[in-house]
Formats: sequence, structure tokens, C-alpha cells
Amino acid sequence: MTASPRIRVLLVDDSEMVRTGLRTLLGIEATIEVVGEAGDVATGVEAATRLKPDVVLLDIRLPDGSGIDACRRILVATPATRVLMVTSMVDDTIVDESIRAGAHGYLLKEIDGRGLVNAIRDVAAGKSILDPAVTARVIKLVRSAGPGRDPMAGLSAQERRMLALIAEGCTNKEVAVKLELTEKTVRNYLSAIFDKLNVSRRAEAAAIYAQETKR
Repeated sequence: MTASPRIRVLLVDDSEMVRTGLRTLLGIEATIEVVGEAGDVATGVEAATRLKPDVVLLDIRLPDGSGIDACRRILVATPATRVLMVTSMVDDTIVDESIRAGAHGYLLKEIDGRGLVNAIRDVAAGKSILDPAVTARVIKLVRSAGPGRDPMAGLSAQERRMLALIAEGCTNKEVAVKLELTEKTVRNYLSAIFDKLNVSRRAEAAAIYAQETKR
């Protein structure tokens, strides 16, 4: 049996100590390979463009700019790369801007080693990841449009089925196959779902689904 390729990870954080800790932690994982590191936006974007990693672990605060800007530039340069924000900052505006910039996940640095490894694997597999504290804030923002409102109340049964698949990390093509629809129809459904949930990204929609199905 051929072994699965390792997940190639790029570390972008202004703290050398943090990068060293992450490299050490991830270095013992047989399924993960740290292929590079950077301490600022410019170097991070250059490294991502050159190395084309599967996942970038990206801090928000960088000496020459914002990780949010870096996220946008990295995804333009290498669209197949998945970006996972790992930061000590939990702020409604920053969370929203990160997701709108295309980030596939947002974790706080308080997460334990096993949780981080699992998050990297999930993001690499196509899932969207939000720290539980961040998920709660996303839900709060959505509900601010109407106290006590169930964000999913307006979704049809088909839209709920589609949202469940999106939360599992399915691509539009995979959703189309599972629900026997065309990819164009899936895109149209997703547009309607995002409008009803008042979100603009799959990660936000997945966070709402995860939170509401626990209730």
C-alpha cells in the first residue's frame, strides 16, 4: 500500500520562539512536514508562492502588515493552499475580516498540540475550522440581527442537507454528486444559504451549522 503524502505546512509568525515550538511539535507527526517558515508578510507570501504548501499557519500580527492581508495575497498566488489563522487575538472584526479574506480556519494559540494537529489535518482535508470561542462570536454576530432568532430557521430541507455536507468539508462537486445536482445548482443553493444566514464564507456557515446542531 502506498503511504499518503504528508501535509506540507508553512509557518508564518513574527516570534522565532513560536515558530520553533510549532516546528518541534509538528516535526514528530509522521503525516505532517514543515516545509518552511517566515516572520513577516513579505517573506510569508514569497515562501508560500515558492513552496506551494498545503496549509499555512498564519499569525494576525506581523511586523510589516497584517496576516489578513497576507492571507489574501497567499490565496491569490496559490489558490490551492489552505490558510489557518493561529493567533492570540479574538476580536469580532478581526475574525470576520479573516474569514472574508478567505481563511479556512481560525484558532487561538491556547489550543493544545493534539488539537492543532487535528485542525491542520481537517483543514487540509477541506474542512473549515473555527475555535469554539470564535464560533460563539460568529453565532452572536448572526443573532444580533434578531434576538433569539434561529439562524437556520429559514432554510429548506434541501438547504439543510447541503449545509451539513459543507460543514463536513465537501467541495461543491462532492455535494453535487451526493445530492444528484449540477455544480451550478449547488452554487445557486449556496448563494441562497449564505444570504439567509447573513454570511459570506463557507467557514461561517459551517460554524453556524455546527453550533445549532449541538443545541
